[in-house]
Amino acid sequence: MKLKLNAPRVRRDPYPTFAHLREHDPVHRVYRPMIGVVSYLSRYDDVSNAFRDPRLANGRASVGDGKGTPKWLPSSLRPFIDSMITADGAAHRRLRALVQVAFTPRRIEALRSSVEAVIEERLDVLATNASRGRAELIEDFALPVPLRIISEMMGVREEDQRGFHTLTNRFMELADKGIPGLVMGARNTIKLISFLRRQVAEKRSRPGSDLVSALLQAEADGERLTDDEVAAMIFLLLLAGHETTVNLLGNGVLALLDHPGELAKLREDPTLIDGAVEELLRYANPVSQVSPRHARETFELHGRMIRRGEMVMPLIAAANRDPRAFERADQLDITRTPNRHLAFGLGVHYCLGAPLARMEGKLAINALLRRFPEIELRVPRGRLQWRRASLIRGLRELPLRL
Repeated sequence: MKLKLNAPRVRRDPYPTFAHLREHDPVHRVYRPMIGVVSYLSRYDDVSNAFRDPRLANGRASVGDGKGTPKWLPSSLRPFIDSMITADGAAHRRLRALVQVAFTPRRIEALRSSVEAVIEERLDVLATNASRGRAELIEDFALPVPLRIISEMMGVREEDQRGFHTLTNRFMELADKGIPGLVMGARNTIKLISFLRRQVAEKRSRPGSDLVSALLQAEADGERLTDDEVAAMIFLLLLAGHETTVNLLGNGVLALLDHPGELAKLREDPTLIDGAVEELLRYANPVSQVSPRHARETFELHGRMIRRGEMVMPLIAAANRDPRAFERADQLDITRTPNRHLAFGLGVHYCLGAPLARMEGKLAINALLRRFPEIELRVPRGRLQWRRASLIRGLRELPLRL
């Protein structure tokens, strides 16, 4: 079996493929041109261990064999390759320390009124479009809410927000092919780079109260971020700051519609929302896989040799449906406890935006169910289309009847 995560059949329903991998090929090795052998991990224990295994590094340069970022890589692409998410050790701690203060539970709670206001505004849009028979959850609601919030935090102008999403959506599709894909999609990549550099230049010349301005002025151990490091941080935070929530809302609402008993429970008792969001993060998997790890040394796992320098890809969507870790793993249960899902990772690279995504998800889903007591699909379930990027799992659109 050759794994093709972006094949249409797998995009529609990846879970039979993941089940096959867990049972028969838990270290699935694939050769990818210009990248080499990639080992895909699908079992819960293996994926969770990969987040904290000292034999694995986030950045290729941390392997220690002198083969870091390819020398032929254009310098303009380095902000996408050399960032906080691919940094290890002291370099990672330095970058994370500069930005994590903006994502503490206290700071996120201070955003609650802003999030609620955006949610109500977008619910009005949904209601208007529903009256015309064309309500669509992703475009009308699931995308605008988190995109507006993270963009305002970062100081991105409203007229630039949708353009950024379009560019990053294409970027993730190209990234499925690795660095060669980004090079081949040069036009899109150049536009995205120009957007990021423009944000840095504007905030350096006219700083404000936003996070980008704060990053440009912040110091850690007497050092400031370079312009490329700030550009990389803008890209990472804007991307991660809305993609998880877009797909949590889209996939989550679809999962509730697929399980009317669980939907009825949540509608009747909105206080169940905390557990419901955790279960939707596990069951609906807004993110399919995390950034790759790189082997610092050669070791064996389930009878397969992973050699020094090779790439290891943890499939969190497969791990979150592993029956070894979760009873009735393929069933949605909004009262599930405990729920040790891996949607936000583990360890030192645990997702900084997790508190924000959780708050947005809880407020948005409860508000949606409160405003519209009756929700159903406007098209047959089989006609729904999924986005192509294998890193995430998200719907292109979700037409609803409200």
